[in-house]
Amino acid sequence: MFALGIAIPAGAASAAPPTGLRAAAAPNGDEEGGTPALRAQLEAASKGYLDAKRALDTSVRRQQQLTTQLKTTEAEMTAHSGKVGEIASLAYRTGRLGTVSALLSSNTPEGFMDRAVTLDAVAANEDRALRDLVATRDEANRTRVALDGEIREQRKQVAVMAKRKDQAERALTVANTAPRTTADSGSNRGTSAANAKAAPRNSDGSWPSESCSVNDPTPATGCITPRTLHALNQAKAAGFTRYVSCHRSGGSGEHPKGRACDFAAQKNGFGGDATGGDKTYGNNLAAYFIRNADRLAVLYVIWYRQIWLPSSGWKSYSGAGGDPSSDHTNHVHLSVY
Repeated sequence: MFALGIAIPAGAASAAPPTGLRAAAAPNGDEEGGTPALRAQLEAASKGYLDAKRALDTSVRRQQQLTTQLKTTEAEMTAHSGKVGEIASLAYRTGRLGTVSALLSSNTPEGFMDRAVTLDAVAANEDRALRDLVATRDEANRTRVALDGEIREQRKQVAVMAKRKDQAERALTVANTAPRTTADSGSNRGTSAANAKAAPRNSDGSWPSESCSVNDPTPATGCITPRTLHALNQAKAAGFTRYVSCHRSGGSGEHPKGRACDFAAQKNGFGGDATGGDKTYGNNLAAYFIRNADRLAVLYVIWYRQIWLPSSGWKSYSGAGGDPSSDHTNHVHLSVY
């Protein structure tokens, strides 16, 4: 079981916690806040939303490519139509050049051969122009059908995203029985201009499946996923270097799966409610994860009695145990896909 505590410097295992901080034991109940059922709903909703958003983004890009392709194809079709029109106009003005007319209008065998060659050339050009026109027309029709398919796909994904958004918000509505307070309303907004390096994706833009397979570098022993490690390292690179704990064995939630980390707002560990500069640190860290949510595969962020969801933004998260740890007033919780 993970114990909420403070980072102990090397060689000072028996050091007492700094003034104002307490080496708090895990709160009664589930220290991630909420209930296992609520978190399962939030995880499913956020994953479903992100999957649908990725599919929508891919479809939009494909639609843009097809639109450009259709414009090019239609321009080629216009050119081919013009060429066929020129050949038809010439044939109308001069009459079709046939083999018999070529023979009758030739005074010598050599003249006949010259006119026969001309006949073959005109026929070849006409045939090529017609074949090019038909091929281009067929390509344009296929592109239009593909565009219609992308529009249907986009409508489907938008509907899925709306459903997942509703799923998450209904779960939170059921869980949030406590009234919102002034402290819950908008006071956790921070700023961040730092851009994280994007975590690796599959070729189709989806997130690869990952297991709890790398060692947790934080004081909490255990494993985390490569994406969790990436998010942790990116946060540190952005200057958020205070105490962090990721893996926690037992219980429910993302920590045992290696897909979550708790970032302490205080410098040396988890204490009481963060205030002043510590609160600002937590605000800015939460803002950093939100700014880079798409790059870091963020499922949700919990901070100061609120939860940020990719589908809905900040929402009240009051279904907790009432202490600083389960209320997330002393640490920022990050869950990744």
